[in-house]
Amino acid sequence: MRSTLGIAVFAILLSSVDALAQHPGKTLLAIGDVHRKIYQHDAVSHALATIERLGYESGIYDTYIRTDIQLITKHPIKFAENAAVPDTKGNVANYKNLNDFDAIFFYGIGELELTDQQKADLMSFIKEDGKGFVGAHTAITSFYSWPEWGEMIGGYFDDHPWLIFDAPVINEAPDFPAMKGFPHEFVVRDEIYQVKNFSRNKVRVLASLDANKIDLNNPRVHRTDKDFAVAWAKTYGKGRVFYSSFGHTKQSWDDPRLQQMWLEAIKWAMGLTPGDAQPRPLNTAQRR
Repeated sequence: MRSTLGIAVFAILLSSVDALAQHPGKTLLAIGDVHRKIYQHDAVSHALATIERLGYESGIYDTYIRTDIQLITKHPIKFAENAAVPDTKGNVANYKNLNDFDAIFFYGIGELELTDQQKADLMSFIKEDGKGFVGAHTAITSFYSWPEWGEMIGGYFDDHPWLIFDAPVINEAPDFPAMKGFPHEFVVRDEIYQVKNFSRNKVRVLASLDANKIDLNNPRVHRTDKDFAVAWAKTYGKGRVFYSSFGHTKQSWDDPRLQQMWLEAIKWAMGLTPGDAQPRPLNTAQRR
């Protein structure tokens, strides 16, 4: 009996050691901006909880969830002069900043109130530091007045012609880590965005709508090239950027295929797995 118990305990300890050995000690800042005075997505809370759980269960990264943009800075965050709790250690608060993170997961919306210094710090985090950025759904509805944001992320929202529907998707990059869990063609019930200021010369499109299976006569369709990207990856300076318009509904965050996509996207953005983000032209053979 003691021998059996000892073996069981040893097995548990061994598995714990293995898990710790595989944990790369990465840290993710997950931002869900829900205080804008415009439309708010009900899925934001569930999205952030799912991203945190994926990191915790996989042991790959720790997540810091925020619903504000305070930590988007490379400078120490100090107590206000009238802070309720006095500080005795140089007036610096116990906050992390961008220097403490390996990637950002962003499900924000609108014109967030970043200072010019915060904007510079965020771009430096990606371009100079070589860190990662993963944008979900509304990430391309942010910062229309900040051109470098659109350049970094790859485009801007330009309506959602079909609203929530059974989206027919083509997997254009089965070799890319985030797309390996999908077949060549698949369907996801979600709200897919149409994108403007977007070019395949600047990103590698990983997935797109099958233009042969959607209503192109919809008056809200603006693109004439029938090219509706759903997910893409790109490099920006030394950094890695991933975006997907998936994620409007709570149900999409429960889809195991999409959970795997987000996890692999975060790993790629953190530099934990290789993945070719070299831009490619539209493969017309995939449209037949």
